[in-house]
Amino acid sequence: MHSSMLSYAHGIHAVDAGYERPVFDSIHLIVEAGRAMVVDTGTNYSVDATIAGLAALGVSPEQVDYVVLTHVHLDHAGGAGELMRRCPKAKLAVHPRGARHMIDPSRLWEATVAVYGAAQAAAVYGSIVPIPKERVIEMEDGAEIVLVGRNFLFRDTPGHAKHHNVMIDSQSGHAFVGDILGFSYRELDHAGKVFILPTSSPTQFDPEAMHRSLDLVASYRPEAVYLTHYSQVRDIPVLVADLHRMVDIYAALGRKHQHDGAHRFDNLHAGMRQVAVDEATRKGLPFSAARIFEILGLDLRLNAQGLESWLDAQR
Repeated sequence: MHSSMLSYAHGIHAVDAGYERPVFDSIHLIVEAGRAMVVDTGTNYSVDATIAGLAALGVSPEQVDYVVLTHVHLDHAGGAGELMRRCPKAKLAVHPRGARHMIDPSRLWEATVAVYGAAQAAAVYGSIVPIPKERVIEMEDGAEIVLVGRNFLFRDTPGHAKHHNVMIDSQSGHAFVGDILGFSYRELDHAGKVFILPTSSPTQFDPEAMHRSLDLVASYRPEAVYLTHYSQVRDIPVLVADLHRMVDIYAALGRKHQHDGAHRFDNLHAGMRQVAVDEATRKGLPFSAARIFEILGLDLRLNAQGLESWLDAQR
């Protein structure tokens, strides 16, 4: 599995979580002077790939000091308990709103089963292993952790989820941004241009908060950021401007179909697909609609569901 690892400067590496499809969900490893940090964990089924990735870098599970979660959606955090079980010295660094769900994952699991059904939830995520409370550090806005003298600053960044943090690396100046800077898949890169869309997936999309969080990340002027979907992107001012524009388009799409009744989801989904095609055209990307939907199909569906959650929350 580690053959697909991407390696960057500053001891930063990306491992494929093996979730949904190849190059969809990334786990980031940061290695500093023989100690390591894992940023987002994928699911239980991703843990072997993470351990193999660390091994390829000459790092044992005992050398992992921190497991960091940007937020507790299960494609980011489902494997955290199992990874912590295998990395006996690691502490879990997580947003205060997410910590309780890692210590006692029962409600998180119930919510997952409600969406997928029990059999499918187990097939996709495995079981969620609880993490002992004394191994969990709640990262308030402005809190820091240190990996062998290398500081990492946490900033509260709602908009995608209320339990979302961005982590800024003092050494590289880069940021680990989870889902707050959207999704951008390497298959849709073309001639130096990056295709990016915001993620409004259920259930806490908040356009105003997302605008503020985008500005907050941009204020640190990172040369590169690391998305969970998928890994490193650069040219951040351009991408942030794209994301601001798209967040407004999403909100307008939601308001347009707010009162569509039984057809609301289908209309939002069709609108979301059109937004993706329009954005590819605007960027001059040569991909057919079919190719775009092949890569973005799941995300566009989740985005439409998230707009529904947002509309319902405003009632």
